[in-house]
Amino acid sequence: MVMNHLLGFLLAQLAIAPSFAQSSGHQYLPADQGSSIGFRIKNLGFNTEGTFSGLQGTIVFDPQNAATDSFDVSVDAASVNTDNKIRDEHLKKDTYFDIGKYPRIRFVSTAVTPVDKNGHYKITGKLTIKGTTKEISFPFLATPLGGDYIFKGSFTINRRDFGVGAGSTLSNELTVSLAVLAKKQ
Repeated sequence: MVMNHLLGFLLAQLAIAPSFAQSSGHQYLPADQGSSIGFRIKNLGFNTEGTFSGLQGTIVFDPQNAATDSFDVSVDAASVNTDNKIRDEHLKKDTYFDIGKYPRIRFVSTAVTPVDKNGHYKITGKLTIKGTTKEISFPFLATPLGGDYIFKGSFTINRRDFGVGAGSTLSNELTVSLAVLAKKQ
């Protein structure tokens, strides 16, 4: 669950930094409070869930001009929380997230494409975990909330692609779910 929330959050926040000056969209900051970045993975056949916090980044979003949209978001890898302190400390070590060397998990978008006129989009970008960057794409829903937005989506990744938990009893695939509150600046 932690991986799911983290990855989802990162993806939703990606790609704003390089294009903000040229964008006609509005700038938003992801709010750690009011957002959730979660993950779910099987361990010995049982679902294990967790979350990440420490959400940071910049989002440029204009529902009328997705070509200018960008998300650049990250979470604090040390914030991994599975409601089990011993497991959480283990996940912070070099075999898993190696938080001393790689303190943040980051997503930077490369493209945002509208899917329909009801707030559904597809986002593509670069997800970096533990120093390894891979391209991912996933659908998300943008819902206006006053002058702010809530971005919701989920995606599945292979943890081994990022060098996380080699040789462990964890399933290779984990699902990241996110709900990111983005506050207009």
